[in-house]
This record gives sequence, structure tokens and C-alpha cells, in this order.
Amino acid sequence: MPILTWLLHQHLANCAVQARWPDLGRLRRPPKGLHEKIQAAVDLSPCNMIFVHRDAETASLQDRQSEVDEAVSLACKTVDIPPTIAVVPVRMMEAWLLFDAPAIRAAAGNPNGSVDLDLLRPTEVESIPDPKSVLHRAILGATEKGGRRRKHFDISSAIYLIPQRVDDFSPLRGLSAFKALEKRIVEVIREQRWCD
Repeated sequence: MPILTWLLHQHLANCAVQARWPDLGRLRRPPKGLHEKIQAAVDLSPCNMIFVHRDAETASLQDRQSEVDEAVSLACKTVDIPPTIAVVPVRMMEAWLLFDAPAIRAAAGNPNGSVDLDLLRPTEVESIPDPKSVLHRAILGATEKGGRRRKHFDISSAIYLIPQRVDDFSPLRGLSAFKALEKRIVEVIREQRWCD
């Protein structure tokens, strides 16, 4: 959410942006298929734009985009769907969190730490096969804890905190998937004439 909010603020500087994430897991009968999830999200949180996150993993950006387009087409049969943008990191979303050492240190609860986190340059993260494990190692290293305290550290909570600690996501503009996302956001803004 912070990444998307940052992008929207970059291109809608004079507009209020209110981001919401509908927690579909709290529904009595959570939807299963992607088109059902899109329908439920729009029902729970009416909006002007919807983002659908799909990690590329072994599929191509085009394959994931087609998957989202097909789901939106099915969802449109029963619900009015606003402009929908696929968010498809080349590997996993975790790759987009591997560029800001201070944010990782803060999320790990050790903002003044000094151990080398061995992070990659932003342009290299799309080429690593398992960004999740690289991020996990970086977070655990950033804690500078040892033994049992390190073993029981809540990595999931730390991952959630990282994007909230980043002020500037512009280093991600060197990534192909991030460029595609930003380009699509700009297209939708223009199509909807929100910047007029």
C-alpha cells in the first residue's frame, strides 16, 4: 500500500488519496477465484481505482496481466468495476523492499545498527531467484540479535513495516515491472481526467 500511495501522490499531487485494503480473509466465506476476490473487494470498499497484486514468480508480466484482465472481465458481469491495475513484480513483492537499508534496520527494531546487510542495487533485484529469502536474511542481520532471540524474531511483522519506513520509492523506477506499473497508473489518470 505505501508503494502505491507514493506513486499516486507522485501523479496526483493536488488530489487527496485514500488507500484502503479490503481484508477478504475476514469474510464469512472468503472468495476463492481472482474474479470473485475483485468483486468482493469492490463491494467492501467502493473505489475509483483498484490494484490487483500478482507476483510474477515463474509467469511473465504479460501472462499475469492477462490473468488479471480475464478476472476483471468476469467480475464486470455482476459488479461495476473501476479501472483496474495489475501490480506484478518480476519475482515477488519482497524484491521491491530490498533497496533501503535504513528502512530495513528500522523495521527490524535496530535503526542505529551497523552490520552490513549485503543488499543489492535496485536494478539487480529482479534477477535474483528468491528475493524473499534475501529479505529475510537482511532483516535478521539488521536485528543484530543472536541465538534464540534471532530465531524467534517476527520476520512477517518486520516485512510489513519496511515500506512504511521508506520515504522515497524512486530507486525502484529502474525496475521494468515498476516502470510498467507507473506507466499504467499515469494512463488511467489521464483516461479518467483526474489531473484536469
